[in-house]
Amino acid sequence: MIGRAHVYSRPHINTDEIIPARYLNVHAEAELAKHAMEDIDSEFVSKVQPGDFVVVGEDFGCGSSREHAVWALRGARVAGVLAGSFARIFYRNAINNGFLAIECLGLSEATSSGDQLEVDLASGVIINHTTGATHRFSPIPDFAREMMQAGGLLKSVEKKLKATGSPGS
Repeated sequence: MIGRAHVYSRPHINTDEIIPARYLNVHAEAELAKHAMEDIDSEFVSKVQPGDFVVVGEDFGCGSSREHAVWALRGARVAGVLAGSFARIFYRNAINNGFLAIECLGLSEATSSGDQLEVDLASGVIINHTTGATHRFSPIPDFAREMMQAGGLLKSVEKKLKATGSPGS
């Protein structure tokens, strides 16, 4: 997958900065998307295009354990977040919601906003087509990749139940 980078390299961007708490009464992704990252970058929503990547420093998604942060980014049609590291709860919420979250140390320092990135999940490589640099990332565990490909935890379980012919399928 190929998309442009939106780089926010500082560490510890929390869920209140990804989607401010004042919007937590909203559950529709399209509505949440209008406010994604607005307290960090008021122009984020007008700049991001479908398939772009948010490239961030370490401990992305720390703070409150809300799925709204994932929903806001997914609603903005971000392809995924490429981070030095993730807060555990954000990472799990991303996987459970079928949203791409890749850990790649040093990527935010080596990437500029607007760079054209290609993420190759199979080979574990991120290619920066703007600079020519290549970055390796830790492979996404099989269970997580399967959940993301299915569209999240619930869709993954539904798919498995249908495949096994279990009741309710």
